Amino acid sequence: MNQFFLHHGVSKELEAFGHIHEMGIRKNTSIQLNSLCPTTTDDIRIYYILDGKFEWFINGRDHILFPGDLAVILPGQPFAGSRGFVDIGTLCWICIGVKQVDSRKMVLGDWSGLSESDSITISKVLHLNNIAVLSKVKEAFGILQAIKDELCQQEIGYGTRVNHLIDDLLIFIARQSSHQTNLRRDFPETFTKLEEALRQNLSHQWTVEEMAALIGLGTTAFSEKVKNYTGFSPLNYLINIRISEAIKLLKKQEINVTEIALETGFYSSQHFSTTFKKLTGYTPVEFRKKK
Repeated sequence: MNQFFLHHGVSKELEAFGHIHEMGIRKNTSIQLNSLCPTTTDDIRIYYILDGKFEWFINGRDHILFPGDLAVILPGQPFAGSRGFVDIGTLCWICIGVKQVDSRKMVLGDWSGLSESDSITISKVLHLNNIAVLSKVKEAFGILQAIKDELCQQEIGYGTRVNHLIDDLLIFIARQSSHQTNLRRDFPETFTKLEEALRQNLSHQWTVEEMAALIGLGTTAFSEKVKNYTGFSPLNYLINIRISEAIKLLKKQEINVTEIALETGFYSSQHFSTTFKKLTGYTPVEFRKKK
């Protein structure tokens, strides 16, 4: 699926769909400050992660999303990037307007084929289960891709088909929410411990072999597992950890840039500055001034 963006009132593809406020896919290759600040809307917002690692704050809780994960933000729930910006990676999303929101009750519009009873039931399931992130749900992306194709190709019956697909997506989300209520996300504890170990000693020049050895895997299996969970190669994943730690340290004015560079594992302040600007769009000094 190529990058695209549709916005109601601007994109002709959405002229017949007042309930679809936005739909798009975005590949974010650099960090832009203040690009995902706290916000709430009256929409149902659904985000699917294609690659990368996204750290989000949804309805009072921090979440980490990996490829194949789906985030569901209900009307009135606060949503933001945990660090105030969109992380590096690719995501697909759709924003769906609802007809009525009353406490924990949502009613879809006349476009939906769901009965009012079914839409209220779905609303209650999502609120009661309180699961903002569904893990490893590739089927959801298939539905989102089908919606995008119908909107762009506009073949006979596409209006009916798009609305049916949105109903299918909401039903799928409600069912998966019920299934995952009592399940822990599929993420190895050993991998979490690896990241903790890396953050505690970022000044060390880690090799892939050393990282793999920490969790008892060969380099090939380790590289595949890191790619599967994060969307990055092990070394690129390590660079992202270094940059995230550097961002925290740059907020402390008493630490100079050279010290931060060495503490987070860069060879020199120049190497740090070049890498930091590539990923964030700012040099460390520029970033510090903006903060």
